[in-house]
Amino acid sequence: MNVRRRHISGIAVTAAAALGLGTLSACAGGSAAAGNTDKFDVVASFYPMAYLAEQIGGGHVNVTSLTEPGQEPHDLEISAKQRAQLEESDAALFLKGLQPSADEAIAQSGAKTKIDATTLTALEEHGSEVGGHAAEHDHAEDEHGHEHGEEGGKDPHVWLDPVKYAEVAKGVGEAFEKADPDHAADYKKNTEALLKRLDALNTEFETGLKDTDTKVFITTHAAFGYLAERYGLTEEAISGLSPESEPSAARVKELEKMAKADGVSTVFYETLVSDKTAKTVAKDANLKTDVLDPIEGITEKSRGDDYFQVMEANLKALRTALGAK
Repeated sequence: MNVRRRHISGIAVTAAAALGLGTLSACAGGSAAAGNTDKFDVVASFYPMAYLAEQIGGGHVNVTSLTEPGQEPHDLEISAKQRAQLEESDAALFLKGLQPSADEAIAQSGAKTKIDATTLTALEEHGSEVGGHAAEHDHAEDEHGHEHGEEGGKDPHVWLDPVKYAEVAKGVGEAFEKADPDHAADYKKNTEALLKRLDALNTEFETGLKDTDTKVFITTHAAFGYLAERYGLTEEAISGLSPESEPSAARVKELEKMAKADGVSTVFYETLVSDKTAKTVAKDANLKTDVLDPIEGITEKSRGDDYFQVMEANLKALRTALGAK
């Protein structure tokens, strides 16, 4: 079940249908700030932001997502109707740098509260290598002139690190409390419950990835840098931060050598992007393939119905690929 496909009532139904936007749950609740429903109306840029809004807002919010289920978030283009939806919202929740079209539309909108998740946690520069190998290869670059970080930049994929996602959740909760003070106590309670779940998830990852045969994993695009750093792993990405970027022949050959040297067994791909590159690299290097989901959207292909279920599926896949004890 996709959590964004539930019913809302009254004018919100008409608006959502006209705009073609998925919706999150909007259970009965008290009055909220002015908007196109009698609830606190939140427009979120894509699933990880929409999920936070739903979990923190509970029955007091009506949440719509600018990114449809199954749509690759990086490819989002905002329509005129979606811009109109932003004008009617009480809050816009987004992650600057991931979806330029959403960034621009929200900046230009009259949304009463604009919450940029990148201001709620620290972003880092990540390239196609993140973790232990990165430091080793930085030294090698000086000697051999190799370039491993040409696709680097500020990495927006903070939701894949439960600790950073919790920092964002805390900030979102505080923003909701300020924007809709009538329900501040509920937002605070819901935020605290979410933070406890994220803390437990962090503990699961720490324990599950502590003792493994290898610490290196290969992905198609560099979405898992924060996760790698958090749990002492090394992410080697075929391409950079953009899932659409094409790897060089030299990068592919380098990955093949690295996989053999570090005992890598698996090339991970994701559900919303073609697996062609991953399968090509895996075939050439005699490796297996599996899914490591960046959770940019929940679809019928997802290994779970929500963020927590898919993260747990990711942990299971990593444990298998890394040879966890």
